[in-house]
Amino acid sequence: MTGPAHDSKSARTRRRVVDAAAHVLLRRGYAGTRLSDVAEVAQVQAPAIYYYFSSREDLIDEAVAVGLDRARSLVTDALAEAPADAPAIDRLAIAVAAHLRTLLTHSDHAAAAVRTVPQLPEAMRERHRQAQRDYVDVWRALVTQVREEGDLDPALDPGTALMVVLGALNWTAEWWDPARGSLEGVIDAAQRLVRQGLAA
Repeated sequence: MTGPAHDSKSARTRRRVVDAAAHVLLRRGYAGTRLSDVAEVAQVQAPAIYYYFSSREDLIDEAVAVGLDRARSLVTDALAEAPADAPAIDRLAIAVAAHLRTLLTHSDHAAAAVRTVPQLPEAMRERHRQAQRDYVDVWRALVTQVREEGDLDPALDPGTALMVVLGALNWTAEWWDPARGSLEGVIDAAQRLVRQGLAA
């Protein structure tokens, strides 16, 4: 069977497999992700995955790539909706909120990418380095603007401060439990710490 209907069904199934891979990656990590578990979540037979992906690594590659792209696009979309005259420190707070919402509630893909990239074999990590750099560049531009507007503590090295901030934000995926506190509470705490920690 060929044609648009078949192609659409095939594309939907492929997306479901990638979504399932992100779900399993987030919970079991790179080493613990098995195609049988992905197939169970995706509700397909395990051999069917090879119709879409040549290997387990190929599937994981795709899931991580989608996650990194989704994290960047959701944060840049949130920044695009900010008032044009918003101070850079406010825009940084907006990025903090968008990053946490993406990481903790919007996307298994983003959280899986953040948590899994350090676990990947070197060759796989290398393929995702540019996407990581592109995302970090969004944040680097924000911190640069904060400094140019005089709101960054001159004693801080901007690059080091940025890595500390991103590291702290990403670590929330390891410990946050919605049963023990609201997402808004985490966002508020993170924004306050970023504002006060970077303040001139």
